[in-house]
Amino acid sequence: MSDTLNLPAETRERAGKGASRDLRRNGRVPAVVYGGKEEPLVIHVEEKELTRQLMTGHFFNSIVEVEVGGQKFRTQPKDVAFHPVTDRPVHADFLRLAKGATVHVNVPVVFENEELSPGLKRGGVLNIVRHDLELVCDAEKIPHEISIDVTGFDVGESIHISHVKLPSGVESAITDRDFTIATIAAPSALRSAEGEDGNEEGEGQ
Repeated sequence: MSDTLNLPAETRERAGKGASRDLRRNGRVPAVVYGGKEEPLVIHVEEKELTRQLMTGHFFNSIVEVEVGGQKFRTQPKDVAFHPVTDRPVHADFLRLAKGATVHVNVPVVFENEELSPGLKRGGVLNIVRHDLELVCDAEKIPHEISIDVTGFDVGESIHISHVKLPSGVESAITDRDFTIATIAAPSALRSAEGEDGNEEGEGQ
């Protein structure tokens, strides 16, 4: 399961572009906590700490406890805007989570047992169509990653969501089709040989 991250924050006394520019000059990032039945909470956080958490690679599929004035708010990061030139974070949005809340998250996939795939052993290439999965789960059960077993898959075969064993309490957000996650593509040498065979057959006809 994903870890809970802690992010200290302070309330914003002033709103507007001028106030936000002042915060950024002082190494702070304007942010807002919204959702639930409460009013939005306008805050600012330390840029260095926000950047550090972003660099963990699982920021957006983690629960972030935003601490303001001794109060903690359980949130899910929804968006971080970046400066188009410097790539520094300039604004962040956090969704307030109620106890037992269900969340939509994008979780990365990893492939295992590649040595047990006949197609890969013969030189085939794992062509990844989706690097992450859109999932629905309890906020307390967000997985770090989803492992996909490629045992037995041969050249020309596809791995669909129906082949994936999701953790208990975790479901795919896409339910109307059995979408493809990866395929086992033929090795280039085999494709070239097949192409040459096809040309020879064509010449003989």
